[in-house]
Amino acid sequence: MPESVVITRPRAQAEGLARAVAAIGRTPVVLPLLEIAPLADTSALQAALAGLEGYALVAFVSPNAIDAAFAHLPAWPQDWPKGWPKAVSLAVLGEGSRAALARHGLVDGNATILGPLDPARSDSEHLLAALDLAALAGKRVLIVRGESGRELMADGFRAAGAEVVVVPAYRRSVPPLTAQLAAQLRSLLGTPNDWIITSSEALRGLFALLEELDAGLDSRVDPRVDPCCVSQMRAQHVIVPHARIAATAAELGIARVTLTGSGDDRLLAALQSQE
Repeated sequence: MPESVVITRPRAQAEGLARAVAAIGRTPVVLPLLEIAPLADTSALQAALAGLEGYALVAFVSPNAIDAAFAHLPAWPQDWPKGWPKAVSLAVLGEGSRAALARHGLVDGNATILGPLDPARSDSEHLLAALDLAALAGKRVLIVRGESGRELMADGFRAAGAEVVVVPAYRRSVPPLTAQLAAQLRSLLGTPNDWIITSSEALRGLFALLEELDAGLDSRVDPRVDPCCVSQMRAQHVIVPHARIAATAAELGIARVTLTGSGDDRLLAALQSQE
């Protein structure tokens, strides 16, 4: 069995999964490959949330988008269940976002929550395919996301005739290659591990860090060590929840990829199947 389970989510989202991994007898290693930071200026987000009742649908691209938005929700009327207007549907991409909504009190029983039908394909394409886009023609749709992101979702809503507003809610970035991170990466790559990767952006960021190590761009790395980090990573076992991340892993040359579908329960089941 591999030595450890490397959890690459942003730190705030990694701790719960780390506890669950420890509970099944595995050793979790939290290695955040994306750093999430608040925006310096949240005026656009706050303005959009102040007019929530004017939207037919609000789409969140990630749990981070949900947490950032709910941190800025204005005071709500008494008839809003859990701080959300009844007539406004919510759209999410995966089980992590559903869990984030539940933490804020919104579940299927008190809100209309829409998402892709296939848990292994929790992306914008499959969200759009699951929605009644014709019903959104002439209506307003709000998309809450990071500072940057794919335009496919917004373009899909616009093509259906919706008026789309896109607002940033947070900033994400790949961590810099510090001496500590370099040492941790080299240590992890020296043994076989299970790597849980829940973002294509994080996976590409990881390979950029490894390429930096291999190129010797970090002067703190011992130049006598043969550059082999990328090839070592390609030999590791990667567990991913979405088909898009699996495709990214294949593009990057990773040979062993397990696609689980969205949700921590599926990730844990995949880990237990390795025993």
